[in-house]
Amino acid sequence: MSYRVHLRPDAETDIEEAATWYEKQRKGLGDEFLDEVLSVFETISDNPHMYAVVHRHTRRAIIHRFPFGIYYRIEEESLVVVAVMHGSRHPKRWQQRT
Repeated sequence: MSYRVHLRPDAETDIEEAATWYEKQRKGLGDEFLDEVLSVFETISDNPHMYAVVHRHTRRAIIHRFPFGIYYRIEEESLVVVAVMHGSRHPKRWQQRT
């Protein structure tokens, strides 16, 4: 059973800002970032318990090739993505969203 992935508005903003930044670094890199994010969404949709809980009921999946984590919660038959943040960001920044 695959879970539906729902992004909170802050998580959507996180993705858009990161993709824009990568695109400014090199043409096409923003799209590559988005492809990696979508790949992780597919993975967590198929196997949401694969990643460990890092804070309360929030889990973190690491994005390959890019130093970002996807923070999400499992809620009934859906996944709620609360943040997509760079690994160097202070954890309090995304924890305030949960």
